[in-house]
Amino acid sequence: MISDFSVFTTSYFDRLARKLQKQSAIFVDYYSQAMEILAQDSYNITRQYSIKKLKEVDLSDEGQWRLRMGRFRFRYDIDEKKVILILKYCGLRREETYR
Repeated sequence: MISDFSVFTTSYFDRLARKLQKQSAIFVDYYSQAMEILAQDSYNITRQYSIKKLKEVDLSDEGQWRLRMGRFRFRYDIDEKKVILILKYCGLRREETYR
């Protein structure tokens, strides 16, 4: 059963998103798709999305979960008590990331 989540962003994420919009024109499309995916299936129960639970990441860090969409990575935490999703980070992977 897939439950609906409320998706919220932090002010830090909002600043990153504004920068990424200026750097990459396709960010807006990925952002809207990510919001839909995370609102519907943030635990990836259906196994349709590239969502991964990150190991050895504390709650105080930049998100225990990661959604991979193209060259973008959205990191987030899930508050189980309130069933609220708080996006914490989004980054753009570059060609030289692993060089």
